Amino acid sequence: MLFDLELIKSVYKNMPARIEAARKKLGKPLTLSEKILYSHLFANESLKEYKRGDAYVNFAPDRVAMQDATAQMALLQFMNAGKSKVAVPSTVHCDHLIQASTGADEDLKEALLQNNEVYNFLQSVSDKYGIGFWKPGAGIIHQVVLENYAFPGGMMIGTDSHTVNAGGLGMVAIGVGGADAVDVMAGMAWELKMPKLIGVKLTGKLSGWASSKDVILKVAGILTVKGGTGAIVEYFGEGADALSCTGKGTICNMGAEIGATTSIFGYDKNMSTYLRYTGREAIADLADEIMPHLRSDDEIALNPEKYYDEVIEINLSELEPYINGPFTPDLAHSLTDFADAVKKNGYPQKLEVGLIGSCTNSSYEDLSRAASLAKQARDKNLKVKSEFVVTPGSEMVRYTTERDGILKEFENIGGVIMSNACGPCIGQWKRHTDDPTRKNSIITSFNRNFAKRNDGNPNTHGFVASPELVTAFAIAGDLTFNPITDTLINEDGVEVKLDEPKGFELPPHGFDVKDAGYLAPQKDGSGIKIEVNKESERLQLLSPFKAWDGQDYKGLKLLIKAKGKCTTDHISMAGPWLRFRGHLDNISNNMLIGAINYFNDESNSIFNPISKKYEEVPATARAIKAEGFASFVVGDENYGEGSSREHAAMEPRHLGVKLVLVRSFARIHETNLKKQGMLGLTFANKADYDKIQEKDEIDVLGLADFKPGKNLTLVLKHEDGSKDTIEACHTYNQAQIDWFKAGSALNLIRKQNN
Repeated sequence: MLFDLELIKSVYKNMPARIEAARKKLGKPLTLSEKILYSHLFANESLKEYKRGDAYVNFAPDRVAMQDATAQMALLQFMNAGKSKVAVPSTVHCDHLIQASTGADEDLKEALLQNNEVYNFLQSVSDKYGIGFWKPGAGIIHQVVLENYAFPGGMMIGTDSHTVNAGGLGMVAIGVGGADAVDVMAGMAWELKMPKLIGVKLTGKLSGWASSKDVILKVAGILTVKGGTGAIVEYFGEGADALSCTGKGTICNMGAEIGATTSIFGYDKNMSTYLRYTGREAIADLADEIMPHLRSDDEIALNPEKYYDEVIEINLSELEPYINGPFTPDLAHSLTDFADAVKKNGYPQKLEVGLIGSCTNSSYEDLSRAASLAKQARDKNLKVKSEFVVTPGSEMVRYTTERDGILKEFENIGGVIMSNACGPCIGQWKRHTDDPTRKNSIITSFNRNFAKRNDGNPNTHGFVASPELVTAFAIAGDLTFNPITDTLINEDGVEVKLDEPKGFELPPHGFDVKDAGYLAPQKDGSGIKIEVNKESERLQLLSPFKAWDGQDYKGLKLLIKAKGKCTTDHISMAGPWLRFRGHLDNISNNMLIGAINYFNDESNSIFNPISKKYEEVPATARAIKAEGFASFVVGDENYGEGSSREHAAMEPRHLGVKLVLVRSFARIHETNLKKQGMLGLTFANKADYDKIQEKDEIDVLGLADFKPGKNLTLVLKHEDGSKDTIEACHTYNQAQIDWFKAGSALNLIRKQNN
C-alpha cells in the first residue's frame, strides 16, 4: 500500500525553498533537525531564529498516529472539538489491548471478545472523522508507521512516547498527549519549545555480536534518563549511514528512554532501499532527488561542536554489546562487565524468561539474527534453559518471517509466538508463574524496564538487550553467561560455543502479506452516530473541566509527596488498567497508586486529611474533593518520565488536584498537565522539596498576575501553625496561561471552533 503520496509531493516541492530561506535567515549551515523544523512552521509563524531550549514555536505536523489505549481519550476529546473531519492524515492502531498469554491465535480471539466495545467505538469514530484504522493483530503502531507512513523530511506527532521510532526514516516524529493530537487533527497549530540539539557522531561499522540496540543502550548510559530532555538527538557520520533503516529505528525508538524530544538520522541509501522494499518506490524516487535537503549540511559534520549543544562520539567498530537494568533503562553494563555486576549486586542469576520483539526490535533483521542463534541451539543439541517469547512487530513482518522459516526456528526451541502487539512490553502479559511476587530475572529486547512494568511484580529484575543477546541468554538460562567467550554443555555432555549471529537486513525474497489489517475510513462519515452506553465501564463521554475562577489557590491539601523515581507508570499504571483508558472516572482509581510516599516509604498509603487515617491515594483524593477542597502533589526529579499517557495528567485533574510541584518534569508530562488546565510548577530552590511536611496545606499566590517568566509565590502552612514562603518557577507562555485560565486547551479549541 502507498499512502499520502500527494502530501509527500507537496512537502518535497516546498521544502528546498523553505530550507534556503531558513538558512539565509539564520545565517549559518543547518542541521537536519533545523531543516525539518523550520520547513514545518505553522502558516502564521514568522520565519526568524528561535532560541533553542527557550522559544515556543508553532508547527504544522504532516500527520497524527494514535494507539488504541491513548486513542480512546484523544478521540473522546476530538469529538468535543467541533470538527467534522480531521485536518491532517491520521490513523488508529489497535496494538495495546491484546494480552499475551498462550499464543497469537488464542490471544487475539480473546482480545476481540474482551475489547469488542472499544474496538467498535474506535472504528466508528475513525469512520466518522476520516481516520485510517488498523485492526487488532495488524501490528504495533511504530512498526506499522515505519513500514507505511514515515517519510524522510516529514514531521508527525503520535500519542505514544515511542512515536520517535520514525526517526529511523529521517522524520521528526514526536510523542505527545491526546490533547496535542486534537490540536493537529483540528487544524490548529501545534506548539513545542524549540529543542536543543545533541549530535552523536558514529564512526566505524558494527560487527559480530554488536547491534544497533547497543548504540542506544550505550547512549542511555551516557545521557541518563533525563539527559536528552528538551533536545533532539541527531546521529551522523559514516557509521550512521552504515546502519540499516530498521536499526536506525531501534536507536530512535529508545531515545524516549533518555527523555529526548525525538531522535533522527539523515536520509541515505539504506533508507531508500527500505522504502523500495516496503512498496514505496515512488517516495524513494522523490526523496533521492532532494537528498541533500534531507541531510544536515556538509559543514555540520566537519565542525559539529559549533552547531550542536552537545556532541558524543561512538566508534561502532569498538562497540561492545550492552545490557541495561534492572529497574531503569539507563543503568548500562557492557557484556564484559555484566557477569560481575550480577554477582556484585545480587541480581537473580538464573534467567527465567527471555522475550524478543516489541516496537523497538521486531524487524526482519532483528528476528533473522536471533533465529540464527535458535537454529544453532538445535543444531548443536542445546536445551534452552529459559522460557522464550517472541512478539512480531507487524503482520507483514510476521507473515514474511513465517514464510521464510524464521518463526519455525523459534518454535523448534520451545519459543511461543505471540500476537503482533505490544503485549509483555507494556504489562499486557499473563505470565505463568507459581509465585507472582518472587524475586527473579527476565531479559527483553524491549525499551523500558521499570519495576512492575512487564508482569506487575516489583521483584522482577528486568534487563534490556538486543534480540540476539536475549536469545543467547535464554539458551544459557544464566545471566553470567558471555556468548563471546563462554561455552555451554549440550545434551550429549559436549562443550559447544555459539557462533556470531547472522541475519538479513531485508528479506531476500521481499516482504509479503495477505491481509495487512488496514481499513480505510468512509468517504462521508457525516451520517455515523457515535453512541456510548452510560452504563459502560470501558467508555465515558467527557465533560469539560471548569475554567479558573480568577482567584489564588488557597488551602490546597497535600495529597502525596512522591519519593524518588515517579514515572507515568507510577502515576497511571498500564497492564490490567488499560481496559479503562476510555473511562476517566474508572481509570482514576489507579492514580498515583505506584508512587512511593515520602513519609512512610510505602505505595498507595497516604495520610487522608479528612478521615485522619492512612488510606489509598485515589480514595483520599476523592474524599478531599467531596468535602469541597482541592489538593496538590509533590514530586522529585524528572517527574512523569516514560509514556506519553495523558491519563497521568487527566486523572489528577479529575480528582481535584490543582497543583503539581516538583524538582523537575519530563517534557511530555509537563505539557500534558498544561493542556489539561493544571498548574505544573518547579521549586526555584530544589532543596525546598524537603520543607514539605505530611499534613501541609499550600497557598499559591500571584495567579492574577500569572505571566511568562515570572515566578509564583507559595506559602506552606504546617500543622504546628508555622509557615514557609518559597518561590516556584514555571515554563508557561501566554498561550499556555490561556489554557490554564480556560480550564484546558480543549476548552479554548471548542470556543474558537464554535
